[in-house]
Amino acid sequence: MFGKIVTFFEQVKQEMGKVVWPTKRETVSSAIMIVVFSVLSAIFFFLVDRFFMWVMSFVFNF
Repeated sequence: MFGKIVTFFEQVKQEMGKVVWPTKRETVSSAIMIVVFSVLSAIFFFLVDRFFMWVMSFVFNF
C-alpha cells in the first residue's frame, strides 16, 4: 500500500516536470483579455435585457 502511494507521488513529480508554464507576459495578456471579454459580455447582456424590458413594457402596456 505504501509503495503505491510513493509511486503515485513519483509519477506526479515526473508529470509536473513536463508542464510548460506560461510566462508572466502571457498570463497578464490572458487576464486582460478575460476582463475585457467579461465587461463586453456584461454590456451586451445588459443591452439585451433592456431591449426585452422595453418590448415587454410596450406589449403589456398597449
